[in-house]
Amino acid sequence: MDILGLVTFFFQAASDQGGALNWLQTKYVDGGGFMHPILATLIIGLAFCIERFWTLNKAGVNTRQFLISVKKALDEGGIPKALEVCSNNRGSIASVFQAGLLRADEGIEAAEKAIISYGGIEMAFLERGLVWISLCISIAPMLGFTGTVQGMIEAFDAIKEARNISPEIVAGGISVALLTTLFGLVVAMILQVLYNYFVSRIDRLVIDMEESSIELIDSLVVLKSGKKVSDSHKR
Repeated sequence: MDILGLVTFFFQAASDQGGALNWLQTKYVDGGGFMHPILATLIIGLAFCIERFWTLNKAGVNTRQFLISVKKALDEGGIPKALEVCSNNRGSIASVFQAGLLRADEGIEAAEKAIISYGGIEMAFLERGLVWISLCISIAPMLGFTGTVQGMIEAFDAIKEARNISPEIVAGGISVALLTTLFGLVVAMILQVLYNYFVSRIDRLVIDMEESSIELIDSLVVLKSGKKVSDSHKR
């Protein structure tokens, strides 16, 4: 069955039972007790995803425009003016720049060490919470498989009590047993897509942070030499 056929089958099944919500509710109840921890895993995972989405949006900044503002400030008022620009901007890059500029009076090496140290702290801040999303991705299918095993045991117990391998008993029991695996895998796929999105966002932020930090150090070197910062390193 191709993807279009699978989607068509899904919506037909949902409409036959009173809509997608009613269909999901019915299957949720049929899945048994293990559906509750799977749903809890989804809710916890999504909570961490919402928190990361909000944090990464706050950490982002127009890097090129911010660099231009810092260089202009260095030309107009030196390091104090650049520190003021960093204080008035949010984001990881502004925080790293501020840490480097605060140590700039001690020399270029001191500023570079401060940038590297604070950059590591910012990276850890950006990645905070991802480990819990990864944990939810791992746990959801495990809970699904465990629920399926339990359902299969119950199905065979029903066959044993009936003393008859009836198609209805076997098919019904296995169908209910497999629901936990289905929902567990769906939860894992949803969270995995969001996890990969956050990783790509963080990688982009880290690259911007590293490139901008190099330009800041170069700008401080130019400033120390008495030249105009905004006239150098133009791209």
